[in-house]
Amino acid sequence: MTQPVTTTGRLRATAHPLRLQILSLLTGAELSAAEVGRELGTTEANASYHLRVLATAGLLELAGEERIRGGLAKRYRHPWRVGKGPVGQDPAPTDLPDRRALVQAMADEVVRRSTELVGGRNVFTDAELWVAPDVWEDCVDRVEQAGALLHDAARPPRSPGNVRVAMSAALFRMTDRPVIRPEGAR
Repeated sequence: MTQPVTTTGRLRATAHPLRLQILSLLTGAELSAAEVGRELGTTEANASYHLRVLATAGLLELAGEERIRGGLAKRYRHPWRVGKGPVGQDPAPTDLPDRRALVQAMADEVVRRSTELVGGRNVFTDAELWVAPDVWEDCVDRVEQAGALLHDAARPPRSPGNVRVAMSAALFRMTDRPVIRPEGAR
């Protein structure tokens, strides 16, 4: 019997940098494990393992199957609006280790992606602020819209006339408690 997919299960599945890359890749394309492996520079077996984890968590759907050299290759896609995953309105996990793992995976991806930054128009922002609730809601709506625009416009890798871009956003309300800095932090 199959276990139901939980928010925590989906978040655990996304709390790995390679799986975040796979989700991004499969937003604009339907690919097999071999194709994912080639695109991301990993083995087909490793790609297949991570695809199974994501599919089990309900974050991928089977897009089709094709016969290749006597075998059957499954093609997957990430229907990002269905599972929400790391790009939607899933609530933050209540389990602190799960939340830390997801945040760390996202931070690692920002660092990795930034090594490939090119000139032109780029936006970076960081904030820990107190704002009016209506300003907060407006910001969340705008970032959600930007994420939807990019995900809906995603195309297969290296499609002619397209540019490779990255977007990582984490907007969340914080407790009202004072900030406690670790020993030795400035």
